[in-house]
Amino acid sequence: MEQHQEGIGIKIYNATPPEGSTPRMADALPAEPSSGVHQPGRKRRAVAKGVQKTISKTSMLVNFLPTGTLLTFEMILPSVYGNGECSPVNTLMIHVLLGLCALSCFFFHFTDSFRGPDGKVYYGFVTPRGLAVFKPGLEVEVPKEERYKVGLTDFVHAMMSVMVFVAIAFSDFRVTRCLFPGHEKEMDQVMESFPLMVGVICSGLFLVFPNTRYGIGCMAA
Repeated sequence: MEQHQEGIGIKIYNATPPEGSTPRMADALPAEPSSGVHQPGRKRRAVAKGVQKTISKTSMLVNFLPTGTLLTFEMILPSVYGNGECSPVNTLMIHVLLGLCALSCFFFHFTDSFRGPDGKVYYGFVTPRGLAVFKPGLEVEVPKEERYKVGLTDFVHAMMSVMVFVAIAFSDFRVTRCLFPGHEKEMDQVMESFPLMVGVICSGLFLVFPNTRYGIGCMAA
């Protein structure tokens, strides 16, 4: 009966590495946790990535919206969205937020302003009869030009502004996740091209119907 002898190997670790060799950092570092372990920072990185993706796809459309509308929407949406449960209350609040922001986009395109003799800027609402200032009883004479009367261009700009806001709002995954549960992938595919289509259409319409208003959310006259 043959006997096999196995040698016992002994490793000796020196404090200083031998000459000509470099220490391996991978051997000194502890092993990374498995992929199955939950990492708290992963969720925050996913949220930040989604917001950055939304802004990058819709940055060109912001120019068609009144100043502050999109900023207000992005500031209030995290509070309305909460922790992502999409309960009936959260979904209702998102509907209300979308409606108020869309209404503000529509309303602000029917406002205009003029600069009085005192150098101050006065705002008002355009009507078929002319400009109706927000502060009645002013001693400043309100202009009576034809440009201060409501027309077809105002309705076109108002509708385009609402379309742009809807395209930007629906590009946010927090909105589509609560309003269209179970269809996140389909909505993501649609919103890849929908904001671009809206931007092209609105750019063409703005060339046909140029904006002559300096209302709320626009630069002062």
